[in-house]
Amino acid sequence: MFRSILFWTHLVCGLFAGIVIFTMSLTGVLLTYERQIESWVAESRYVPTSEQGERLALEALIERQAELQPEPQPSSVILTNDPGAPASFRAGRRGGMSLNPYSGEPMAMSSPAVDATLSWLTGFHRWFNVEGENRALARQVTGVCNVVFLFLVLSGMYLWLPKLWKRVSFKARLWFRKEYPDSKSRDFHWHHIFGIWMAVPLFAVVYTGAVISYPWAANLMYSVFGAEQAAQQGSVAESSAVEPVLLNGTFLPLDTLVNTALAQPSAAEWKRLTLTLPAATDTRVQLEIDHGNGAQAHLRHTLVLDRASGELVERRGFADQPATQRLRGIARFLHTGEVL
Repeated sequence: MFRSILFWTHLVCGLFAGIVIFTMSLTGVLLTYERQIESWVAESRYVPTSEQGERLALEALIERQAELQPEPQPSSVILTNDPGAPASFRAGRRGGMSLNPYSGEPMAMSSPAVDATLSWLTGFHRWFNVEGENRALARQVTGVCNVVFLFLVLSGMYLWLPKLWKRVSFKARLWFRKEYPDSKSRDFHWHHIFGIWMAVPLFAVVYTGAVISYPWAANLMYSVFGAEQAAQQGSVAESSAVEPVLLNGTFLPLDTLVNTALAQPSAAEWKRLTLTLPAATDTRVQLEIDHGNGAQAHLRHTLVLDRASGELVERRGFADQPATQRLRGIARFLHTGEVL
């Protein structure tokens, strides 16, 4: 009786939410390659080898950026381990600009057509590109349909289980047959095969989508992994740091501090370095070293250097972060598949 009710509920939910689930799946697959597309466009605009010479000092690039774009003020600058890559200043989530590290001239690192296409896909994936007051309703629709998708995955895994738990029964549902009596039997059997082989990755993608949409899903994830206790431990460790003493009121050049950070053994084979621009009176500077694709939090670590001496004050890796922060970082990019 329970299996019959679950089957019909599974079928009805699939029929009603199928179109929305299909559109989210299609746009989601396309957006999986967003970072690669943006990187491909950017790399095609790098400074040619023939135009590369002596790099400008970071202080000079910061002054140049302030001349070209006084507001909003950047919070960080990103350096890529490629001599042709720009110095990319970031202000907020979308603000900032990229400068030629040799001439200080602005560099257009993106294509308006590509940006518009990716923006349209993102908007359609999240809220069908609905504008105005109805956007909140559209987000609720995609959120609910994602939860329905989660139910379909879980109920489908249960329905896949054979009534008689025998080896031959499991084997029959794991692989294709040579012949089928009709197309209906073939489609039903293929649904079982593709469904079970894709169940685990689908659960990961769909559940992390629910984490992004609903606090209850995130809280459940934290509870399962004991994130609350780990977060408290992380805060205690952070509060034990010692404030450095400013030496003679002088600071080392930012390039020297960057080179000091890159000379650390942990920075070998780095791909990107993000320098948090310090205030005039800050006695420390923070640099994030990224060894991954930009979406792999476990391949990033942060170095804190004394601005006066260049001494390494603190090193924070992925394992040193509060558990909630680690889980958020993984869930965000597990949803897009970029964490792997």
